Amino acid sequence: MAQFSRLEVAQAMKETGMIPLFFNNDLELSKNILKACYDGGARLMEFTARGDFAHEVFGELTKYAVKELPGMIMGVGSVTDAAAASLYMALGANFIVTPVLREDIAIVCNRRKVLWSPGCGSLTEIARAEELGCEIVKLFPGDLYGPKFVKGIKGPQPWTSIMPTGGVSPTEENLKGWFDAGVTCVGMGSQLISKEILVNKDYDKLKQDVANALNIIKNLNK
Repeated sequence: MAQFSRLEVAQAMKETGMIPLFFNNDLELSKNILKACYDGGARLMEFTARGDFAHEVFGELTKYAVKELPGMIMGVGSVTDAAAASLYMALGANFIVTPVLREDIAIVCNRRKVLWSPGCGSLTEIARAEELGCEIVKLFPGDLYGPKFVKGIKGPQPWTSIMPTGGVSPTEENLKGWFDAGVTCVGMGSQLISKEILVNKDYDKLKQDVANALNIIKNLNK
């Protein structure tokens, strides 16, 4: 069951401006990555559940977060159907992120008052997601659309909250482009949690990279 309400999750997304994305089926490695992100200031983590037995890793990772990392909001991405969404919510997911707009997922998440963020790629999809109760829309893949698309959407729909994922990097230039266009937050995966960090288990670097990215975002939102 979720620890945080969907409004609390949406507020944390807006306040921090960034969600690290990560998946690995090595539990100890995953704990270290999660802690490094937490120590760097991140307060949300999207576990991109793409591997076999991913739900088992997520369940243990969430127990770890609840016990050791107060205030860390655990969510799950790459969810493709309502059954998977229900499973992850039962394991403690506080938000559900999907690569596409699925109304069946909207229904089960709304039933439990859990924030869900569907991947959308058109104004029509975004409008439908909002009609279904979506607080923050995922723009995916972000690099195919870019900040100009966000700015175009915010013209007729200034109330729309957008989170691009894919094509976001922790540089000031990249982040400035997105936040100047009006995004609410960004999702960042391999550009932040790189293969080099994973191979070298360089958790101190990850902690610093997360802190730097959050600081850039904070300054951009002043």
